Amino acid sequence: MSADEHRLREKIVAFGQSLFARGLSAGSSGNISVRLDDGWLLTPTNACLGTLDPARLSKLDDQGRLLSGDPPSKEAFLHRAMYEERAGARAIVHLHATHSAAVSCMHGLDHDDCLPPLTAYFVMKIGRLPLVPYYRPGDPALADAIRGRARRHCAVLLANHGPVVSGTSLEAAVYATEELEETAKLFLLLRNTPVRALDAAQIDELRRVFGLDL
Repeated sequence: MSADEHRLREKIVAFGQSLFARGLSAGSSGNISVRLDDGWLLTPTNACLGTLDPARLSKLDDQGRLLSGDPPSKEAFLHRAMYEERAGARAIVHLHATHSAAVSCMHGLDHDDCLPPLTAYFVMKIGRLPLVPYYRPGDPALADAIRGRARRHCAVLLANHGPVVSGTSLEAAVYATEELEETAKLFLLLRNTPVRALDAAQIDELRRVFGLDL
């Protein structure tokens, strides 16, 4: 095992513990992956993010075949689909966090952009958030539904499920997931209240200044 892989295993465990301790991942829900030069690491099936063992993380090849460790999450195909569409993605976080999962259950969302640009930080870390129609957990057809959106978006929201967020590093993916959850919380808190979201000119300014690909 390379020193880099060892370091990434430890970081997955540390971030998993942090997400679990703050209530962003309950029970054995949620999964984290990191891309390696020779495949990728994924949290195992039925694993609690708060009690991960770095030596037992699933290591898969580029085709999603298990190379070592415990059997991978049944949602491995979600991660593989996102990696295949986003060459720059180095990590993916999928949670069932309360507020973003609550939004995913709401009726009448804009399927192309289901959370408004309430803050600059949401725009900078997520951009536009498309909604993927409902599929049962583990349904391989969900992979194709994700591919159609992942080409143009770093994150998607699975209907009646939760978000899948990619990033250029594990830190970037985790921080973007947390920003999404906080924006979902704001969105729910502000329901039935007049809201002043960022307008097109303000979003264009963020795009220019920070080089965003939105």
